[in-house]
Amino acid sequence: MEYRFTKDNFGEEVLNSDVPVLIDFYADWCGPCKMMGPVVEELAKEFDGKVKIGKVNVDEQQELAQKFGVMSIPYFAFIKNGELVDNTMGAVPKNILVSKLQQLA
Repeated sequence: MEYRFTKDNFGEEVLNSDVPVLIDFYADWCGPCKMMGPVVEELAKEFDGKVKIGKVNVDEQQELAQKFGVMSIPYFAFIKNGELVDNTMGAVPKNILVSKLQQLA
């Protein structure tokens, strides 16, 4: 299942999550973000129950994007126990995200 994270549910869904979290910071107008969309959806299904995977629209959730220092999208933040433990920027091959998720889970 793919989540939508907002400033309203961020504490509960991300910071207090009992499983690691992958956040995909994106925008609707971003070409590389659109390219990564299907990959993120696949990962959400593959890691269901082991890692919570969701999206943050940087245009709608500017406060969260600023909190993570997002300067370029897509930006992937890997959270464990409420802390940022890893990140990657740009369109990347699926296997890179899988490898990082396996280290988290």
